[in-house]
Amino acid sequence: MFATQSRQTFSGTITDDECPGADHSGMRMGPTDAECVLACIRAHDASYVLYDGKDVYELSDQEKPKEFAGKRVTVTGTLDGKTKTIQVNSITAAR
Repeated sequence: MFATQSRQTFSGTITDDECPGADHSGMRMGPTDAECVLACIRAHDASYVLYDGKDVYELSDQEKPKEFAGKRVTVTGTLDGKTKTIQVNSITAAR
């Protein structure tokens, strides 16, 4: 029997896997962090990730994070601990 995974809440910054620590000073593909994230997604075929200040999590949803690029968010979903991927249920702006 498999253990059911429960939904969790994660807080952090939507960034890309080219700059997973949300430090865009090295890439600077735009004047703001958000623009750099979007440019990396387009130009380098990067993926959106969530950086919580310590860990980086892949996100199953690669459409919804676009509107939150470079911003602090709360992600609700189920974490696959082996792949560090969050199966995203929702993303909202952090309060």
